[in-house]
Amino acid sequence: MINSLFSLEHTVAKNYIKDYSHPYKIIPNLSKIISLILPTLDKEEYDFYENNIAISKSTTVDKSATLIGPLIIGHNCEIRHCAYIRGNVIIGNFCVIGNSCEIKDSLIFDNAQIPHFNYVGSSVVGYRAHLGAGVILSNLKSDKSNVKIENIDTGLRKFGSLLGDFCEIGCGCVLNPGTIVGKSSIIYPLSSIRGVIKENTIYKSSSSIVRRI
Repeated sequence: MINSLFSLEHTVAKNYIKDYSHPYKIIPNLSKIISLILPTLDKEEYDFYENNIAISKSTTVDKSATLIGPLIIGHNCEIRHCAYIRGNVIIGNFCVIGNSCEIKDSLIFDNAQIPHFNYVGSSVVGYRAHLGAGVILSNLKSDKSNVKIENIDTGLRKFGSLLGDFCEIGCGCVLNPGTIVGKSSIIYPLSSIRGVIKENTIYKSSSSIVRRI
């Protein structure tokens, strides 16, 4: 399933996640994955900090941003005003993490755009995926029970969403825990999503999901 959602060529974590049977299993192993990647990074290209943080020298980080390790941020990214990155996060190349965005326990593929007032918890965001302003990737159920995907128990109390490559998530959407959005799908603004949305579809409402032409 991992290859049906994500182009693994577009993450520094490629060799460490390619054998996972399901992408949600990446989430509890991000700290270990980061610890394996850090020693392989080029010291000429990355600045290294305490608490297992590595940031590409070509990336810009606003002085108001808060960064907590373990954390890897790739090349030519923008980490904007008041971004809050809370640890166990890998951010790819050419990504935007915008103003007042919060990210934790997540893998962000290259060229992903998370630009305005977003929360991304315990999730995987694919290559060139884009989150509109105010999109929330919720990672905890109200009753605090394990998150399920189509009645399959992930064994995780905290698990958000898997967003395939080229997804477009409209402004103000809430993606409930355990949501999967297939490659190149579009979610209309102000939608509340749960379950699995197939690739190359347009989600207008729960009763109107059409194929992209």
